[in-house]
Amino acid sequence: MQPIKHASAIDRTKNWRVLIYGKPGVGKTSAIRNLDGKTLVLDLDDSSKVLSGAPNIDVQPFDRSKPSEEWKEFLKNLAERVSGYDNLVIDNVSAFEKDWFVEMGKHSKNGIGNELQDYSRWTNYFARIMTMIFMDAPVNVLVTAWENTRDVTSETGQSFSQYAPAIRDSVRDGLLGLTDVVGRVVISTKTSHRGVILAGSDAIFAKNRLDDRTACAIEDLFKFGGDSDEQSERKPLVRSVEHHETAVQQSK
Repeated sequence: MQPIKHASAIDRTKNWRVLIYGKPGVGKTSAIRNLDGKTLVLDLDDSSKVLSGAPNIDVQPFDRSKPSEEWKEFLKNLAERVSGYDNLVIDNVSAFEKDWFVEMGKHSKNGIGNELQDYSRWTNYFARIMTMIFMDAPVNVLVTAWENTRDVTSETGQSFSQYAPAIRDSVRDGLLGLTDVVGRVVISTKTSHRGVILAGSDAIFAKNRLDDRTACAIEDLFKFGGDSDEQSERKPLVRSVEHHETAVQQSK
């Protein structure tokens, strides 16, 4: 067991774990350019072309036809693999989930559809992979995902649809529980600027336990606990992102 440490010694922004999600094309992969330091990207959906020319980013290609084998190889000596990097990006887990089920379907009785045991296997398999990444990688970890909606019932019994990362329910909550920040990437309907919603609501799943921001410009996302004066310069953009969330809530 590790020694007890005083809360004053905890640096909550060291080796952070962040997940951002949104529709294709809103800028999730491009946001990787805003990370400070040297970054390794595990490209799960072949979208790394948008990072062309970035000086401090290395990309690990991923063979989508054999995702299980590729993950097994990537996780070998994980700490050594990320040595020398400040950030590890897993881009994007929604694509990986789809590819994994396609791979399992090839081994089914009819060679196409998934069998019942595949779904329970996925729950255990995905949990092991992401727990290993989050616990064993001594760097900042950014995970990206597509978005979909899930049905939620409030404590009062009211049912509503909520935007959330596009990952199966059986594994999503476990992953989000391990994550420090979950943000929904949106494009403001008023300004066309890209921003990230960091405060959860009935309409949107989000959370932020690294600082007090509820929304920010996407280029400021990774400035956790940064200069408040610098962040205040972007308040109009933050307000436009929050206005977008209000519009979403009113439309439901």
